[in-house]
Amino acid sequence: MKQTSSSSLRRSMLGAAAILPFMVARRSQAAAKYPERPVRLIVQVQAGTAADTMMRAMSEHVSRRWGQPIVVENRVGVAGTLGPAYVAKSTAPDGYTLTVIPVSLFRVPLMQDVNFDPLADFTYIANLSAYTFGTVVRSDSPYRDFRALIDAARERPGELSYATPGVGSTQHLTMEQVSLQTGVRFNHVPFKGTPEAIAALLGGHVDAVADASAWTSVVESGKARLLCTWGLTRPKKWKDVPTLTELGIPLVADSPCGIGGPHGMRASVVKEVNDAFRSTLDDPKVLETLEGLQMVPRYMGTDEYNRFVREEIESSKELIKRLGLSKRA
Repeated sequence: MKQTSSSSLRRSMLGAAAILPFMVARRSQAAAKYPERPVRLIVQVQAGTAADTMMRAMSEHVSRRWGQPIVVENRVGVAGTLGPAYVAKSTAPDGYTLTVIPVSLFRVPLMQDVNFDPLADFTYIANLSAYTFGTVVRSDSPYRDFRALIDAARERPGELSYATPGVGSTQHLTMEQVSLQTGVRFNHVPFKGTPEAIAALLGGHVDAVADASAWTSVVESGKARLLCTWGLTRPKKWKDVPTLTELGIPLVADSPCGIGGPHGMRASVVKEVNDAFRSTLDDPKVLETLEGLQMVPRYMGTDEYNRFVREEIESSKELIKRLGLSKRA
């Protein structure tokens, strides 16, 4: 009986050992098969806005690649962090709920209490695009170029005003960096949004507007003049307008827009999402959409994007503290 039991046990163990590699392989194949069902994409801004329009165009491309629909869901609030925070805190890290990552995700926690940690709660997958920011004045303004505006601000500290969509925004922080680097002082006038800021400019209530390309229509109509842009290079549409860097102000501010998910996503899923969204930047339809929105491709792969996030948080921390905007100030 003992010999029979021992023999049976050995046969069972050998059989299990033989089957095990096949079981592991099948599990690996199942794990690698992503996505098997629709994917949700949380967009942090209202439907119809630039980031939403861009992500819907990219989602169409990725849906065709995957053979699975991407369902766009808008969750708006808390300076663009409500949607990403929901994804980090309320969804599984399985790749079936992704989120757009705005730069406000790195800055808002430095200025107010939030329920998420930008370093610990997210998987940063890739950066995809950037905005075209710039400074505009009315067409009848005496400031023909950005240097003239700076010189006037130096002569009249705190008198010249500029409007932005809000305190702590990319627009506000960049203009404050310009002030620090040039030794001038402007009067910042925050508004609830871009339309109000543009209306204030055209109404003569502020001297300038610092914002993303929402000023395109008033510049094209001749009601306003674009003095400078803030990106790495001059945009195609504004080839005759210098960048801040070209004006001797070493700043690049283009509010990079990326994609991510909850902390803990599998490396294989991260790679697939990265590869799929990277391929959108080779799609003529997506590139046409970006150009129409005055946005530009700015791809950063997973490693580079994670380095960027850490560096952005550190640099924002120093600037926000210096400006007295820190929640601990």
